[in-house]
Formats: sequence, structure tokens, C-alpha cells
Amino acid sequence: MSDDNDYAIETADAGASTTIPMEAGQIKKGGYIMIKGKPCKVLNISVSKTGKHGHAKCNFTATDIFTGKKLEDMIPSTHGTTVPIVNKTEWEIIDIGEEGELTLMDEAGYQKTDLNLPTFPEGFDKEIRAAWKEGEAQISVTVQAAVGIEQIISYKTVST
Repeated sequence: MSDDNDYAIETADAGASTTIPMEAGQIKKGGYIMIKGKPCKVLNISVSKTGKHGHAKCNFTATDIFTGKKLEDMIPSTHGTTVPIVNKTEWEIIDIGEEGELTLMDEAGYQKTDLNLPTFPEGFDKEIRAAWKEGEAQISVTVQAAVGIEQIISYKTVST
């Protein structure tokens, strides 16, 4: 017959995509778009008139949601592009290590230990560490996730 060692599957996931396809003309200001492989939030859209080849063009100005860098892209309005799936979750800081590694816990009691203090914007890591007061204050952070990247984007003091 067959051995039990025929298939050694280490991990499995649903294979869900981190982006979805969308027509460029359907993307709105304040929405998200992938530009040069980076997830971006749309700041401005200008649409040019239909040209001699019959396509109106959408000129997108957006910022990378993780680095804040400004990016631009021009896509015909009827052509497809990709939009990142962006999720935001709330976590409470349990511990901050010497190197900035975080131990976080959500409302259900699940712990997360694979995040560090953010490096963007400049000084944001020191601001969070100061607000945390070596564990004396209760700090809640918002973690933004897109295309396999997670980063803290905001925090608030729950209690001191």
C-alpha cells in the first residue's frame, strides 16, 4: 500500500489574494491602489479627455501607506489595475523589548509577537515608547496590514 510519509504538507492556507482587480476609472479619491508594487492611498485623481486612441486616462497621485512616499501612475480609465486589500486591527501593548520588538494582545486574548515599533514617521517609535511609560500606561495601537506587510499606524492611551 502507501506510506504515511508520501505527503509532507508543512502549512496550508486558503491561497487568498492580497489584491483584487479593478477598472482604473472605478477607483476613487481616498481609496487604495497598487503603484509600482506598493499599496498606496489615493490623494488625487485627474482624468484627461478621450484622446485619438479612444481612452480617457486617469492620473493617480498617491502615498505609500507604509512609507509615506508620494507615487504617481497614469492608467487608461477602462484598463484594469490592482487594489490592495487593507485591514486595520486594534491591539494592546503588553511589552516592548529593548530592540523595539512588541508583544501585543487583542480583545479576544490572542497574542502577536511578530511586530516591531514603527520606523515611519521619524520618531514615532520613541513617542509610543514614551507614552507606554515602561508598562504603567495602557496603550492601544492600530495595526494596518496589506500585501503581507503589517505596521503600526496610530496609537492612543487607554488609561494611565
